[in-house]
Amino acid sequence: MTRRNFFTSTAAALAAASQSNASARLPIKKAVLLSMLPKTLSYADRFKVAHDAGFEEAECGTEPDDKVAEEIRKAAQGAKIRIHSVMNSDHWKYPLSSADPDVVAKCVKGMETSLRNAHLWGADTVLLVPAVVNPETSYADAWKRSQTQIRKMLPMAEKLKVIIAVEEVWNKFLLSPVEFARYVDDFQSPYLKAYFDVGNVVLYGYPQDWIRTLGKRIVKLHLKDFQFKQGQTQWTALREGDINWKEIYNALNEVGYRGTATVELPGGDLPYLTEVSRRVDLIFTGA
Repeated sequence: MTRRNFFTSTAAALAAASQSNASARLPIKKAVLLSMLPKTLSYADRFKVAHDAGFEEAECGTEPDDKVAEEIRKAAQGAKIRIHSVMNSDHWKYPLSSADPDVVAKCVKGMETSLRNAHLWGADTVLLVPAVVNPETSYADAWKRSQTQIRKMLPMAEKLKVIIAVEEVWNKFLLSPVEFARYVDDFQSPYLKAYFDVGNVVLYGYPQDWIRTLGKRIVKLHLKDFQFKQGQTQWTALREGDINWKEIYNALNEVGYRGTATVELPGGDLPYLTEVSRRVDLIFTGA
């Protein structure tokens, strides 16, 4: 085989593989965090960058200023970017699991603002870290207190048609997929679902196992990668860590997930975000 024939046949094989992968792409929408977009730009220009990089949707943080919230709504609409979710703020600083009623009240107020943001922006979900276990708050108390407060929020969520999606994070809470499933099931409500972060469970589990266990309870996904190297752990670029993305693809396909996946990574410019978008496509084609 000549050098020319080698490159010709290789290009043809890659093209065929690419076409095959494209036909198997999972119908999952790509989203980016608003906080990942260039902060020096106007909201309109930030969302334009998201669109130009290949993203379809965005996740925004809680915005208490009504004027700014309206500006964000118009900017996203103008760029044809759908805001699909609101990342609630202050649930770490003011957790629902606190024994201090003033702390809980601040968290509840933030959640109410987030739900109203979601309604304004057309988002169908608000992300909530439900509880924090620490020396002052036992696991059992975190479970009971958070569920009590969330049940009080569900009528507002139902009225606004916005799902409260609880996420597993490094809060020493919801440490297994079976437990996470039980926590969600306890509410018996279509307005309480799971927000699954692929990267947050790698220290004590396998994301594909969590996906298969949670199944239809998952309403949203966060994507990030993680690397174990020489006794150290660190976040890394998508597809450069130790997460088995092929197994993630298989698990998502098995459970029939058809929602949105939001990248949760460091921010950057258009070329950087375009590359992130490309890597998401590789993940969802099982590459």
